[in-house]
Amino acid sequence: MTVVIDRTKPPEKGSDPVSAAERVRQKKGSGGGLYQSRVPIYPKLVHGTWRRIKWAVLIATLGVYYVTPWIRWHRPEGLPQQAVLVDFTGRRFYFFFLQLWPQEVYFITGLLVMAALALFLITALFGRLWCGYACPQTVWTDLYIYVERLFEGDRNARMRLDAEPMSFNKAWRKTGKHVVWLGIAFGTGGAWIFYFHDAPSLIRDFWVGQAPLTAYISCGVLTATTYLLAGYMREQVCTYMCPWPRIQGAMLDDHSLQVTYRYDRGEPRGPHKKGQTWEGRGDCIDCNQCVVACPMGIDIRNGPQLECINCGLCIDACNDIMVKVGRPKDLIFFDTDHAVALRAKKEPAAYRLLRSRTIYYSAALVLVSGLMLWGLMNRTFLDVHALRDRNPVYVRLQDGSIRNGYTLKIVNRTFYPKTVTVTFKGVPGARMKTPGADSVTGPLQFKVAGNQDQSFRVFVIAPKGATMATNVPAEFEVRSDTDTAEAKTTFISGDLR
Repeated sequence: MTVVIDRTKPPEKGSDPVSAAERVRQKKGSGGGLYQSRVPIYPKLVHGTWRRIKWAVLIATLGVYYVTPWIRWHRPEGLPQQAVLVDFTGRRFYFFFLQLWPQEVYFITGLLVMAALALFLITALFGRLWCGYACPQTVWTDLYIYVERLFEGDRNARMRLDAEPMSFNKAWRKTGKHVVWLGIAFGTGGAWIFYFHDAPSLIRDFWVGQAPLTAYISCGVLTATTYLLAGYMREQVCTYMCPWPRIQGAMLDDHSLQVTYRYDRGEPRGPHKKGQTWEGRGDCIDCNQCVVACPMGIDIRNGPQLECINCGLCIDACNDIMVKVGRPKDLIFFDTDHAVALRAKKEPAAYRLLRSRTIYYSAALVLVSGLMLWGLMNRTFLDVHALRDRNPVYVRLQDGSIRNGYTLKIVNRTFYPKTVTVTFKGVPGARMKTPGADSVTGPLQFKVAGNQDQSFRVFVIAPKGATMATNVPAEFEVRSDTDTAEAKTTFISGDLR
């Protein structure tokens, strides 16, 4: 028999004020239009293993975010001393000992591909574990809820406060909460801009109005979005704005470990009084503690749901109740649908971590990681590009020889100056010279400043009769004490016959 409770009835005299607040909460979402208004969710504070893990991850991730821009890293004079910096002005990305140029954006692409594959693998194995613990929306929402509890109390106290008419007590608690929320949001935007400018210099310029305009705009946008998304929208971001809940469905199967209600052990559910027998019934006493602890406001007993972020807080809430009623813990736990179905048939549970999709994701991740590692280990710190003159394309000299002009753009990706030797290959007997030089020589030498790309003008002169072709494939080779680079080009010979 299904019992229907009318939550729209006014509270009876002497009724529980929490129940009255719950009716108000439900009424807020009972709009009569095309779209239902958001029903506020008041997650209850729980204690346990998964809550402690979430606190640890929150502290670690926020610590990395706020501290990283202030870590210093020694580099030669004139270069940024910040360990992690995206320097748009200097067109460099610094990450501790690593420095990437715009031409090496493929390393960033590879890193993003690795992150995506790792997320695919984790989802196939453990569901939305990223969403429940490390996603920025989850981390900042957890922090905001913590502040909310400090000012307004836990679930029941917050519901009572929202149901009360405005008073001094309600006003100062709400105001204090929002002031701290705005402070956290401002700190979020402020920390972000430090990744794009030298942090100690920027923090001084910011407060005196001398920072770049982009810094103020970026800080303002992130402050507003953090305040709105973590303070107001919360679970709606995960359910409606984020595309990942829809994508993850293609990566989950019956063998994916997810937060699962073990219905084989919990059903049939129902209230239980002390001293009653447990024969003929399940362990679930229908206390709804798993529901009130859920930050997404769902009932995990209804099976896998798109909204579930696998945070595990319902596990802690349920375990606390199981201890109190003297039943085994982990009625709700990380489990697979396949294992639960087997246990319902009185068969031993079976787990398959190695499946076709997990093997594919692992192999792809290893492959991309290996390519990235190989690329970093074989990364060249010297590069050259050759631009041939187009007007005139060649010059015939008095002795019948042909001269082509080139601009060599030599890149030195090390922090120190290097002397490079330039040779020309492809045209027999061809010699080189620099503009203004009297003599025609063989290899040329140039000094390239550290962490710079410099352009050098070079003339290549081929003797008469050196080739019968009009367009001759050729190349420049640039050598330093540690690296070699080549640039393909052509030599326009005209009619040398």
